[in-house]
Amino acid sequence: MEFKENKSIYLQIADDFCEKILKKEFLENDRIPSVRDYAINYEVNPNTVLRTYNFLQEKNIIFNKRGIGYFIAEGAYNKTLETKKQEFVKTEIPKLFKTIQLLNISINEIINHINNLKSENNEN
Repeated sequence: MEFKENKSIYLQIADDFCEKILKKEFLENDRIPSVRDYAINYEVNPNTVLRTYNFLQEKNIIFNKRGIGYFIAEGAYNKTLETKKQEFVKTEIPKLFKTIQLLNISINEIINHINNLKSENNEN
C-alpha cells in the first residue's frame, strides 16, 4: 500500500480495512489478522495498526476478545457503509460539484458518462 502525505497512515489503513468489509472480504464475526501480522503486511509500526484497530473499535466496526484477538462486529457492514457514505457526501461530492461547475459540464454529459460506465461494467 502506498501512503499519501495528506492523511494519517492509521486512517489510510482504516480506509483500506473498511473497503475490505464493503467488498465482503471480512465478514461479521470473522477473526481479523493480529496487530503484528497487519503491521508486517503494511510494513508499518505495530503501534500504527493498534491505533487503527482502536479507531475501528470506537466506531463499533471491530471488537476485541481479550486474549483471543480482534473480530468483525455484528452490523459492521452497515456501519461501514453508512460511515463511508457520509464521508463521501461531506468530502467528495462538494469537490465533484465544484469541478463540474468549473469545467462547465452539463447534466447530459454526466448522464452519458454514467451510461458508458454502466455499459463497460456490464461487458466485464
